[in-house]
Order: sequence, then C-alpha cells, then structure tokens
Amino acid sequence: MKRAKCIEAIYPELQDKLVVTIMGACAQELYDLGHCENFFYLQHAMGLASSIGLGLAISEPQEKVVVMDGDGSVLMNLGTLTTLARYKPANMTHIIFDNGSLLSTGGFASHTTAGITDLAAIAKGAGIENVASVSTPMDFIGAVADAFEREAFSVIVAKVEAVGPDHFGMDLKLPENAFRFERYIKERRQMREKLKP
Repeated sequence: MKRAKCIEAIYPELQDKLVVTIMGACAQELYDLGHCENFFYLQHAMGLASSIGLGLAISEPQEKVVVMDGDGSVLMNLGTLTTLARYKPANMTHIIFDNGSLLSTGGFASHTTAGITDLAAIAKGAGIENVASVSTPMDFIGAVADAFEREAFSVIVAKVEAVGPDHFGMDLKLPENAFRFERYIKERRQMREKLKP
C-alpha cells in the first residue's frame, strides 16, 4: 500500500477539516494533490505534528482535526501518545503512516522495520481506545471513514511502502502557510459567531 494513494483516497474528505502533516514526503504528497487553506505542513519540526494537532483540537472544539504523521516522527515523540490518551480529543483523528523508514531524512530503517516495535500496540498501551492497524487500501479507507464518523479520538496506523515522491518542493514557505492557516481558522470562527441566533 502506498501512502500517496491513501492520501489521495481521503483527500475529498479533508476539505472541511483542519489538517496538520508532518514534514517531508507526507506533506509533499498532500500538497501535490492541491493545497487548501485548511492544510498546515509542519516543516522542520519532526515529531510535533500530533502535538500541534492536539492543541488545535482543544482550542477549536467545533473543528475536526486530522493529523497525518509518520512512524519516525511518532518514535521521536512517543510521549505524545500518552498525552493524547489523557486528553482524548473527540474531534481528532491521528493517522500514522508506518513505512518502517526515516524516508524523508535519508531512508534509514526505523524501529518498526523488523516488526519489533508495534505503534498500534503502543497506542493501545498508552490508553487510546480507538486504534486501528491497517495494511490494505480498503481497510485504510474503512478505518478513516469510521474515525471521521466517530465522536471519539482515533488512531490509525497504516502500514505503507517506503516510497516517497519523485520531488520535494512547495511554493509555500512555512511562515506564509502558518499565517494563512491561522487566518482560515479565524474566519471559520467568525462565521460560526455570525450564524449564532
């Protein structure tokens, strides 16, 4: 299963959600499908997409938040799983693409490569109730659909091939992306306020 195809399959469902991606291949593959103002590519901050996502989910409870992460990033910040289990934001889905590789930083094998480290088991052990481990496109789409419909925090660990995009480069620098993403959130908040009776 390829991460790019997984992202492409759920891309239409991301249009009304706040989406945070980790750096590298995941961000590039989402960007290549077409940037939207509700996408934030957390460049140069490996391991922190889930932390940013948690902050968004808590501060914007009316919004659905989707974090697209990688195994290397989660391994760099394993403590985030215990924090997510504690706060369990009902409006957040954490998708971890596990390719067993630090693909975006040189292609070195990660600890999940040999099957010794199981991120889904770690998430469950941390106390997260809704955890799915998938390895086929149909299972991935089903797990994401369930997570998006569920009013509870969900983690999906998707086993994917260690294959990345054939290029890296976005015509959108981090400061501009952050500014536009913040403005999008503010405008959504203002719109909700106007619609209140």
